[in-house]
Amino acid sequence: MNNTYYKTLDENFNEALNLIEKPLSHSELIELLEAGNIPQKQLAALRLDTVHSIEEAAILLDNLTGQDGKIREAVSLKILDLVSNHELIQYFIHDNTQQRAAQFLAAITDINGNICRNVISALEYLKNNKDFNSTFSSLLTAKILQLLDNIDNFDYKDKKYKTNKVIFQLYWCLEALNIFYENVDFQTLKSILLKTKNIEEYTIREKTAKILSAGFNDQDLLKAKEELKKDPNYYVRRF
Repeated sequence: MNNTYYKTLDENFNEALNLIEKPLSHSELIELLEAGNIPQKQLAALRLDTVHSIEEAAILLDNLTGQDGKIREAVSLKILDLVSNHELIQYFIHDNTQQRAAQFLAAITDINGNICRNVISALEYLKNNKDFNSTFSSLLTAKILQLLDNIDNFDYKDKKYKTNKVIFQLYWCLEALNIFYENVDFQTLKSILLKTKNIEEYTIREKTAKILSAGFNDQDLLKAKEELKKDPNYYVRRF
């Protein structure tokens, strides 16, 4: 690595240190989130303690995707913190439900698992809003069906990287489905679970078993549940 790389690291570290020590108003933190550089946005997200409007929540959400990983992770953590306050939830979902749901969906398939985990935990607080639940469930179902279609059309051995990427995304989508499955068309849900129970990667079967453990009065799903209870992998059969 050249000297310019290390100089940039030093500059970013020094800037972050100055921001930590510098008193900043709420409006200044929002301004940094909207137009700052990487360390500025990251520190602004971590130091923000509330949002006062739909517009401020939108600025935070707009940094959840399409930004440097340091920013995305800090923002995902802050969103989880803020939506745990029920008075603030309205700001995150009442602006443009379709757009907000799409942003959350994109974030649960981030390449950083910490971001996926933070956002799915945040969705636990958002699911009680009927409009958001319906919209997100629809987008999530479509995404899962697309991923399953992709899996049906590639060779595990010849396309290992691509396979791993799709499996990673499917894993987190199924984790989210465990929160939203009650709002998914039952026949579509059934079709998904009967496919995912047979996927070679055990982590997908594990998530399938977790959803099935909720209990469904359907012979095919009851059979699938019993089948997974005999799975060779402990993490699958524990459900």
